[in-house]
Amino acid sequence: MTLHTPMAAFQAALPAEHARLLRYFRRRVGRDAAPEFVQEAFARLFGSGPLERIDNPPAYLTRIARNLLIDRARQKKRDCATVFLFDGNRDAATRADQTWRIEAADLLRVYRQALRNMPPKTRRVFLLHRLRRMTYKQIADHVGISIATVEYHMMRALASCRAAIAEHS
Repeated sequence: MTLHTPMAAFQAALPAEHARLLRYFRRRVGRDAAPEFVQEAFARLFGSGPLERIDNPPAYLTRIARNLLIDRARQKKRDCATVFLFDGNRDAATRADQTWRIEAADLLRVYRQALRNMPPKTRRVFLLHRLRRMTYKQIADHVGISIATVEYHMMRALASCRAAIAEHS
């Protein structure tokens, strides 16, 4: 029996290709997983369409095998999750609630002092925006000034707050 077509030659070489791929995958993924990878490689080969259109089936099969390994590496990278064991006896270093409350009260005192030191119009614009949640346009209409003037007073108020906090720190 003579083999006249490349496809017939490949079909005759299938057992040898199977053994070659099995060795290839055993070296790369281990003895247990290798048969599954070989099966997947052949499934992709036969699922890719008519085999007659493939010029070099062994090379194509090798490319499929490499792609399977690349897919596996990507999957491992995606599935890599960091796990931290929970130790109920160990707490993270946190400040005591009392310390936080004292600092919050200090900060509130600094803000109130900064508000008292602001010019009346700047204080009014700032409070309308921060407490009543009014937009710059609404403040401009309410107070009877332009939006640019509202922006100016807000910049002054924020600068005053920043300076008070910097002074406190």
